[in-house]
Amino acid sequence: MLWTANTIIRKFSSSSAYYQNKLKLALIGQSLFGQEVYTNLRKQGHKVVGVFTVPDKDGKADPLAVVAEKDGTPVFKFPRWRVKGKPIPEVVEAYKAVGAELNVMPFCSQFIPMNVIDFPKHGSIIYHPSILPRHRGASAINWTLIEGDKKAGFSIFWADDGLDTGPILLQQECPVEPNDTVDTLYNRFLFPEGIKAMVEAVQLIADGKAPKIPQSEEGASYEGIQKKSNAKVNMAQPAEVIHNWIRGHDKVPGAWVVIDGKSVLQIHNKENEDASLDLTDDEKEMAEKIRAIWKGILSNVPVIDDTTDFFKSGAASMDVVRLVEEVKQKCGGVQLQNEDVYMATTFQSFIQMFVRRLRGEDQEEELLIDYVTKDVNNMTVKMPHQCFINGNFEDAEDGKTYNTVNPTDGSVICKVSYASVADVDRAVSAAKEAFDNGPWGKMNPRDRGLLLYRLADLMEEHQEELATIETLDSGAVYTLALKTHVGMSIQTFRYFAGWCDKIQGSTIPINQARPNRNLTFTKKEPLGVCAIVIPWNYPLMMLAWKSAACLAAGNTLVLKPAQVTPLTALKFAELTVKAGIPKGVINIVPGSGGLVGQRMSDHPDIRKLGFTGSTPIGKQIMKSLQLMLSLVSVAVVQSVTTYCAFVCTLQGMSSVYFNKGENCIAAGRLFVEESIHDEYIRRVVEEIKKMKIGDPLDRSTDHGPQNHKAHLDKLVEYCELGVKEGATLVYGGRQVDRQGFFMEPTVFTDVEDHMFIAKEESFGPVMVVSKFKDGDVDGVLSRANNTEFGLASGVFTRDINKAMYVSERLEAGTVFVNTYNKTDVAAPFGGFKQSGFGKDLGEEALHEYLRTKAVTVEY
Repeated sequence: MLWTANTIIRKFSSSSAYYQNKLKLALIGQSLFGQEVYTNLRKQGHKVVGVFTVPDKDGKADPLAVVAEKDGTPVFKFPRWRVKGKPIPEVVEAYKAVGAELNVMPFCSQFIPMNVIDFPKHGSIIYHPSILPRHRGASAINWTLIEGDKKAGFSIFWADDGLDTGPILLQQECPVEPNDTVDTLYNRFLFPEGIKAMVEAVQLIADGKAPKIPQSEEGASYEGIQKKSNAKVNMAQPAEVIHNWIRGHDKVPGAWVVIDGKSVLQIHNKENEDASLDLTDDEKEMAEKIRAIWKGILSNVPVIDDTTDFFKSGAASMDVVRLVEEVKQKCGGVQLQNEDVYMATTFQSFIQMFVRRLRGEDQEEELLIDYVTKDVNNMTVKMPHQCFINGNFEDAEDGKTYNTVNPTDGSVICKVSYASVADVDRAVSAAKEAFDNGPWGKMNPRDRGLLLYRLADLMEEHQEELATIETLDSGAVYTLALKTHVGMSIQTFRYFAGWCDKIQGSTIPINQARPNRNLTFTKKEPLGVCAIVIPWNYPLMMLAWKSAACLAAGNTLVLKPAQVTPLTALKFAELTVKAGIPKGVINIVPGSGGLVGQRMSDHPDIRKLGFTGSTPIGKQIMKSLQLMLSLVSVAVVQSVTTYCAFVCTLQGMSSVYFNKGENCIAAGRLFVEESIHDEYIRRVVEEIKKMKIGDPLDRSTDHGPQNHKAHLDKLVEYCELGVKEGATLVYGGRQVDRQGFFMEPTVFTDVEDHMFIAKEESFGPVMVVSKFKDGDVDGVLSRANNTEFGLASGVFTRDINKAMYVSERLEAGTVFVNTYNKTDVAAPFGGFKQSGFGKDLGEEALHEYLRTKAVTVEY
């Protein structure tokens, strides 16, 4: 239905008449559109008594806030107006205190309470980019094009308690051109004419001439928000329908289609990217200021025209700094970066870039997240639960989900998207596009490091929430989750952020074929798209150990978290967006190893696959893997003085029971010297009895639940087999008699080398102890090394000569002496033999994700 009343559909004068009747206004909203409405209302003599906008993002204020603060107008940046559907009293009171007679809402993404909407004398008016009642909702411009409408337009209406249902004040329409996109329609008509209309609407209200025409429900439509997950092209439709679908999704969220069931093609209108913007009068005025700045720098150029190239005209790097700073000083404080100049070198392209920046069009779309929230641990945790692909959270393509379970009580935390092969293909496609054509691959390494530093800062800012999610999803004791799971993750990203601008090659002297001269040098280059598969024992920390080095080297990645612990990885994905990591650089696909992991190992576009997990699974996919496998670490306890006996006991226990034994370097077997064996076991049992088993969120808890029920059942079976083989069960060996997946800390003695529990690790809180004769160092070394595995080991002794002798001969990637579990982000971590190859952490980890290119030049 189209409103035809002359007072509604009208043409607006661009004159700047100074109206006699004026109002006190509150502007509620954001964006450059809001800024322009604010500026023009003040030009017409209205008084803006308060601006209510969104908080700063990444340290940058919204354009509306920038201009209002510059004018001295009171600016309020409330993160929200309501909590759990109820207005926040102090926010409402702060609003009422400004004394507005009318609320003007040019573009507002927040939910405003009705006691704010109705408070002013004249109520509230809202701008909406469609001819209401058609296309109500947040994606109105998209649906105007998707539906193939011949006319587009906007409405200014009186706010009520419905969704875009209030009475109409005025409307204006325009024809839709065959090749219009969201951007061209907005830039050509909805933006410039909408600003004029908002000013006209306010004046109609001030003059007492504003109509209130009820909306009819005839022809009304409401379409949902368009997201990447529902933007797939149906190729069975007629060509015109497909055309409208694609242009209606350009560039956000971007239509896509699956080709041959594998490759994902993301579609948008390339022509639109290069479309020239029509400038407003104010923007034309700024363009001339910039032309004068260019002329001042390029004094040798007679005339600055659209084709003038900044660098070809003689500008140097210092001129870039001058240009950026002069534009900031003379053009409303618009923030440019040096890289912006290098990317837009002609005057026309620079102006187009500047105007897009001014309008906020170059900003990424706001991330839409369908959170699962829980009030727990004295906070509200917000957990994403969908696949994270190309910078967006979206359902799996086939819509499948699975339950992730809280091991403390066996309850379902939430449903998580169960990624398919097609989802992996889309993720890899996004990562490849980001590496080949996106800003990540072109970025200065130092800038890449700054983004990783920012990511680490955000992780630290959210560390309590991350630790709480980790505890809920994995059963980790909260204090350990906070210190180690999350704390070391933050340290890891900070460490590798510092490496980004220190990746370098070398020069090599080679034989020269005289009289020619030659120079050979090497370059370190990123590999491309990397896949990472991580285990469930340290969900966030394992993500950090592998992905930080991968990203620092300049690669992009597709990561599969363990199926039973996906939630911190998905929360991490949210923080990467806030940190400014470009789309497609990081992709998270939760699901099964047999489906998602196998597709990742088979995918032809993946250049490296990093895996931490069990040896049997590693063997299945090691054709393309960088492996880190965890099996059977050992600790050797030799005679010690009374002084260190207690410390030795605690360290030995830590080597087994740390993180409930779900630790890839846990000492699967302890060798204890005969002379101290019985006393050592007595002390261990004594300390175990002091351990508090219970809720991992309780700060005094020592021992939480095992990660999932299948693992608990496997541990009980492991202990039963140990007893059956003849080992002595000294303590534990059973499930704790309480709700949840709790296993008693367990101690076995009299374990012989041939027994199953001597050869296979439990990956749980099970101490497996064998004796060795006093002084028989070589004998115990032979027994300790008699395994196909060698990730970590330890020796406890006060004899430094024995310590060094043993550490040199233990066949393991890491050896701890009189300590255990003391890893550091700067020290390489990895195993020998079937415990894998490749290193995490330290400089060596960086080289796992780089390739070396040799270049020889004759001169």
